[in-house]
Amino acid sequence: MKLFACRLLIKIKSITMKNVLKVILFLLISALVFIACSGDDDDDNPTVNPDPTPTQVRYATIATIMSGNCNSCHGSTPTNGAPMSLTSYEQVKQAVESRNLIGRVENGSMPPNGSLSSTQINNIKAWQAQGFPQ
Repeated sequence: MKLFACRLLIKIKSITMKNVLKVILFLLISALVFIACSGDDDDDNPTVNPDPTPTQVRYATIATIMSGNCNSCHGSTPTNGAPMSLTSYEQVKQAVESRNLIGRVENGSMPPNGSLSSTQINNIKAWQAQGFPQ
């Protein structure tokens, strides 16, 4: 009898362990499916009317770029052979329109002590494309 009880107890434990493993496996697979299906990829549901208007770039953004990267030479009194000042709206606008400012920052010739980031260059280009908003 004792042997029968031990065998029965072992069988019950093994069945329980098998069931526990099945439940764990089921939960793991369910979690993986849920994670895979709940991603941020919205290709199946595109935005119906996306806003085609980019954020407007104002002169304050451009002034910050000029101040941090250009005004050491193109200050109110130009130094180091700089031909003009880039401290006002009109001066920067004129440099974009008639002095190839965008071309110079894109090819890396300005500023001579480094280069502007692609974001900074894109902001200047957007400012021009948007009609130089103040």
